[in-house]
Amino acid sequence: MDLGSSILTLGRILLGGLFVYGGIHHFFIMPPLTAALSARGVPAPRLVLIAGSIFQTIAGAFFIAGTYVAASAFCLIAFTIAASIMLLNFWDMAGAMRDTAKTMWQTNIAIIGGLLIAAAHAL
Repeated sequence: MDLGSSILTLGRILLGGLFVYGGIHHFFIMPPLTAALSARGVPAPRLVLIAGSIFQTIAGAFFIAGTYVAASAFCLIAFTIAASIMLLNFWDMAGAMRDTAKTMWQTNIAIIGGLLIAAAHAL
């Protein structure tokens, strides 16, 4: 394995691992996340949370494994956008909460950028 392939593999492990860890972690913090989704008016918030967590875990695992990299990257992009809209509604916030949510949006935009680079390389 050459250096470029090693770097790509490490990048997929780090980026995909973020989603695998996050998806699994959601099952340990289900009550506050369900409450947050409910407060945002998401229908069937527990079901949405469970389905989304499973989705991001599986897509992250495919991404790490190097299987369907472009497809899994696009799935993770869609997940990141949907989760950001549902949970990081900085436009309805004020003060420190707004600043934190905006920073999290910026982080998610950077993650989407990394996923787009990985997808482009895999195509």
